[in-house]
Amino acid sequence: MPKEITVKSILNKTKQRDSWFLDDYTVNLYSSCAFNCLYCYIRGSKYGTNLAQSLSVKTNAIELLDRQLYNRAKKESYGFIVLSSATDPYLKIEKKYELTREALKLIAKYKFPVHIITKSDLIARDFDILHEIDKNAIVPSDLQHRYNRGAIVSFSFSTIDDEAGAIFEPGAPLPSQRLTILKQTLKNGFFSGVSLMPLLPFISDTTAHLELLFNTFKAAKVKYVLPATITLYGEGKAASKTLMLQAIKKHYPQLINRYMNYFETSAEMPKFYQNAFYHKMKDLCQQYDLKDQISTAYK
Repeated sequence: MPKEITVKSILNKTKQRDSWFLDDYTVNLYSSCAFNCLYCYIRGSKYGTNLAQSLSVKTNAIELLDRQLYNRAKKESYGFIVLSSATDPYLKIEKKYELTREALKLIAKYKFPVHIITKSDLIARDFDILHEIDKNAIVPSDLQHRYNRGAIVSFSFSTIDDEAGAIFEPGAPLPSQRLTILKQTLKNGFFSGVSLMPLLPFISDTTAHLELLFNTFKAAKVKYVLPATITLYGEGKAASKTLMLQAIKKHYPQLINRYMNYFETSAEMPKFYQNAFYHKMKDLCQQYDLKDQISTAYK
């Protein structure tokens, strides 16, 4: 069972709007994440090796959000709210607590735009509120010349292979399930795309898998694809680097030496890899006529 906690604030103002996700604000209604992705950047001793066992529910989140959004709306400080930056807004416990649904009702009430980032098909439950937000939200004044939609939905993938997904994202819906809800979201008229963060070196960044990814997303008519390389932190038993290397050694032993060499002295892939990666992504986006930023796709 998740731990129930109270917090002092729930709506966080970002220092600067991120060009990737257009986040003026972030809201995390839960703490830790039951999807338990091995590569997740929130990993470390704070949450332990199994993130699902350290789940917390912020029971006063809706009361706080109501007050904070009221104050921001009164000042006309409108901006995109990202759900969520440090956990998925549609964990299985959302079926019981419905904090995300209640938060979306408030976001709709105060007419803020929203960007949902998820791996879950539970988002379909809230299409009704998202349609309202999409139609009625007040987009920040400096973006209004370009943006006329109030809801953005990004689905997160590191692979579209179910076998690999089950290894590296053991608590999350399988990639095939995500593809189904991605297509459903697009058919419902939402501005939706894909966050390929992170692609897995020599597993989902191979030429064959990249072609499969881009063919699949193009066929689904996604609005954008946001690719990024992997970053692995820490040396402790609960660290993303430790857990990823253990998984690679067990399931992809032929790759362990390459991973060990790349991450021995750095949390990031080498610069030559990163440069080649981003050139490849640019080429693929051009080849498949897909935008690699929301800011260039969103109208």
